[in-house]
Amino acid sequence: MKIVCVEPLGISTSHFEELKQQLASTGHELVYYMDRNEQADTLVERMHDADIVVISNIPLPAAVLSRCQHLQYLSVAFTGLDHIDLAYCKEHNITVQNAAGYSTTAVSELAIGLMLDLMRQITRLDAATRQGQGRGAFLGRELRGKTVGVVGTGAIGTATIRLLFAFGCKVIAYNRSRHAEVEQLGVEYTDLDTLLQRSDIVTLHVPLNAETKHLISRERLAMMKPTALLINTARGNVVDIPALSEALKNGQLAGAAVDVYEQEPPLPADHPLLGAPNCICVPHIGYASREAFDIRADIVFDHVKQFLSNK
Repeated sequence: MKIVCVEPLGISTSHFEELKQQLASTGHELVYYMDRNEQADTLVERMHDADIVVISNIPLPAAVLSRCQHLQYLSVAFTGLDHIDLAYCKEHNITVQNAAGYSTTAVSELAIGLMLDLMRQITRLDAATRQGQGRGAFLGRELRGKTVGVVGTGAIGTATIRLLFAFGCKVIAYNRSRHAEVEQLGVEYTDLDTLLQRSDIVTLHVPLNAETKHLISRERLAMMKPTALLINTARGNVVDIPALSEALKNGQLAGAAVDVYEQEPPLPADHPLLGAPNCICVPHIGYASREAFDIRADIVFDHVKQFLSNK
């Protein structure tokens, strides 16, 4: 079979060459590209005769997939699958498998880091210091003792909970179903509206689907304390982003930190969050750690080998 990795995935040429030799020894061909290109025509050029494709979060609509007539399997180097036309894949018997779990630690650590940055204003004060300013009357806030609402208690949400307990936080959670493992940690499950009303910090860890799109709506943002902070390392459209910008500008919310948007960064200059006060914006880096990328490469190519072995 012909296997095409359409982007570098953060691994080296030598690593790809090693994989290429391993696959060749079992009669398969690996072609890899060391640049990322999201243009539809380029993707088709790279994928059109592939039986297996390895890809991360580059969008794959039906318009691209339909021009890849040999495609049987997608090994997705990403946790979410909302960037792929799964209906088309199902209709045309293309198996799709994600790389669940590779970035659990990376995303949960970023969520904590963003909380600390908002509480202690690290980013803003770095800029002020470089401009010759001192502390002035600034006083930061501590995580210890704060009530943190965790929306979504899957692997990443649960890893974040464990870190929050290490900081001395009280944790409440919302999830479609309660997990005994999470309750045993001392977490109180509640409904979403109650969580928003009680939390000093809300951190989002849910996938994007029909049920979660704009889960944090304008009305739900209004339920939060004016001193509260919102952290989104999940998916951009879980939050009504224009409404979040307005809430920050109107003082309905004390701050937000966002790693995910309606589109992949770079963002347009007029994006509503770029002009919002006390809003930390980072360019979708939650999953992007050296350690996570090494784990990811192992997972996606293990999946390819399992598919080739009919497992």
